[in-house]
Amino acid sequence: MRVDSFDFTLPPERIALRPVSPRDSARMLVVRPAVLEDRIVTDLPELLRAGDVLVFNDTRVIPAQLEGRRGDASVGATLHKREGPREWRAFVRNARRVRLGDRIDFGAGVHAVAVEKGEDGAILLAFEGAEPVELLLERAGRMPLPPYIAGRRPADARDAEDYQTMFAREEGAVAAPTASLHFTPRLVETIEAAGVLRETLTLHVGAGTFLPVKADDVSEHRMHAEWGRITADTAARLNAARAAGARIVAVGTTSLRLLESAADEDGTLRPFEGDTAIFITPGYRFRAVGGLLTNFHLPRSTLFMLVSALMGLERMQQAYAHAIEAGYRFYSYGDASLLLPEG
Repeated sequence: MRVDSFDFTLPPERIALRPVSPRDSARMLVVRPAVLEDRIVTDLPELLRAGDVLVFNDTRVIPAQLEGRRGDASVGATLHKREGPREWRAFVRNARRVRLGDRIDFGAGVHAVAVEKGEDGAILLAFEGAEPVELLLERAGRMPLPPYIAGRRPADARDAEDYQTMFAREEGAVAAPTASLHFTPRLVETIEAAGVLRETLTLHVGAGTFLPVKADDVSEHRMHAEWGRITADTAARLNAARAAGARIVAVGTTSLRLLESAADEDGTLRPFEGDTAIFITPGYRFRAVGGLLTNFHLPRSTLFMLVSALMGLERMQQAYAHAIEAGYRFYSYGDASLLLPEG
């Protein structure tokens, strides 16, 4: 399929620059094969069935945006994938000025050496010293807001809380699993009271999620790998729920991608630990996931391709046209959509 099949026009004022408060008061468009329904996130418990399982991503966003200098040249780095105790791959601004072996000063006593350049232009940085890299990033880094927000306002103290989900435990993400930003302790209590179950997995979201699709044909695009884990106990409970007739509803495309990466042909989930670069486009046969709660995505993006694979491209074009006309807020700090392919 051509990438421009997934294009649409989004008025700039539809891009949310701040989340709503409280988080669970965001609007939610329910998308079924034959029905579009305007709801709010607090309605979620009545839209699910007892026994259904919501699957959350417990990754935690780290201060992965760094500004430094190599000699007299300024260098910006956005970490996107950990490769070792002290090594991170990074998308680097002014990368042509960085040679292998160069030492970059990120301030606050934080230094890294460029040790490798990848085919995608990313640079492998090795951080110096004995302190854990997490502590170095706390000193020198800042919260990496998505480019469509960062291009319109600077990150501030509010983002340190706003861009972190209530489930964030495992440090390593460069971008938040934003569907989970809508959840509050109050909403979780209501969901559990309705008999809906809850599980977590970990997928460390990389900055590659924001990269544009430059190919003309979908088949020519290559996804960046991200590290994820589903424990044996979690897989066993999810399999038991499916065997009992319940739906697995992924909270966010990150959860969905890891669940589908861990699923056999018959939908059985296996424990998983490692990298996934799964790219889900129309024609993909979903194995494990029976629903998805997600935000509204960019035109021509891999995430809009994913939701089109779940619900059909024509259906998602209709849903997004409705959302734009009805004033829904888009992207990371925006509103939600609940996609139920079987109604």
